[in-house]
Amino acid sequence: MSNAISFEEPWARTHQFDPPAIFGALREERPLARMVYPDGHVGWITSSYDLARTVLSDPRFSHSTEIGHFPVTHRGQVMPNHPRIPGMFIHMDPPHHTHYRRMLTGEFTARRASRLTARAEAVAAEQIDVMRQHGSPADLVKHFAKPLSLRVLSEFVGLPYEEVGRYGHAPTLLHDPDADPQEAGAAMGQAVAFFAEVIERRRKEPQDDLISRLAAEDRLSDEELCNMVTLLLFAGYETTESALAVGVFALLHHADQLAALRADPDKLDAAIEELLRYLTVNQYDTYRTALEDVELGGETVRKGDSVTVSLPAANRDPAKFTCPAELDIDRETSGHMAFGFGIHQCLGQNLARVELRAGLSALLREFPDLGLAAAFEEVPLRLKGSVFAVKSLPVSW
Repeated sequence: MSNAISFEEPWARTHQFDPPAIFGALREERPLARMVYPDGHVGWITSSYDLARTVLSDPRFSHSTEIGHFPVTHRGQVMPNHPRIPGMFIHMDPPHHTHYRRMLTGEFTARRASRLTARAEAVAAEQIDVMRQHGSPADLVKHFAKPLSLRVLSEFVGLPYEEVGRYGHAPTLLHDPDADPQEAGAAMGQAVAFFAEVIERRRKEPQDDLISRLAAEDRLSDEELCNMVTLLLFAGYETTESALAVGVFALLHHADQLAALRADPDKLDAAIEELLRYLTVNQYDTYRTALEDVELGGETVRKGDSVTVSLPAANRDPAKFTCPAELDIDRETSGHMAFGFGIHQCLGQNLARVELRAGLSALLREFPDLGLAAAFEEVPLRLKGSVFAVKSLPVSW
């Protein structure tokens, strides 16, 4: 274990729900380990909970794309550094990050998200009807998880869902490492053009949505607002959809946990937090770059070194969670890092929880005998890419 590992090793899942076994060995021997990045940079990767929190909260580590080294490839290609993109604040440091994020903080509070509960539940009920009309078996991803997540997020942001064909495919293709680059590029271009069109509409005729409220403040250029909309859709759609679909997959596989949840529906919120911890669908591209020499975990991280933080490994650290490889809906899960940590912690996590609660409660209530319609081993997975997902989930009732 003394040599630097390849960036590909943390991708080497061998089980449907578990991160690669290498993290267990790394955590015991060198929780801050050397890793060779796709561009040849020899940086670091963390596998412990405490080190993950330290890196993600330390202002001496930057999230800028101007200086960092990407820990993943994009459709097999090394991802180059690039200048700061106006409005794309996820890859900015303060004060630029603060400037943009502050505009959105009030939109994503727990109170604001709770106001969307009734609408999320209505959308979930409508998708249940779609599944019934299709008949058993059905693909839970296609007929339930994807449309539920995309409809709720689109309405909140201000994207007309009746025009979903103009933007809905882009996030899926962007997150899919096997997608055709030309097809993905074309879908991205079409989506961004559509966002710009919607922004122009909302400037002329505001509605009760996020785009209209941001446009009314007149603090953002069309380019900045378009990039912020792109970020919100691409960061918030696939992650929630995947957490919902893989969460159902995990519950159907862990029959005892599903039975316990059915017996006591009041455990739903705790079950959601445990599923988020256990699955941690945000996988591999959480990284930071040292702005100066930093002593970390008994090592010296030099200025310019990139450190990848494995959120799945952190959420399976036995120093934080007892028997972390087990799914246990009665577990105390406070402090899990499925949504990250620090100033870049997921802005939309409250909305994601509303969607997950609406989706899971509807499925549990309406399909008391829901089960897998395929062998466990035959459910197709997307193992690489930034978001762990099931490509389809055949279910019957």
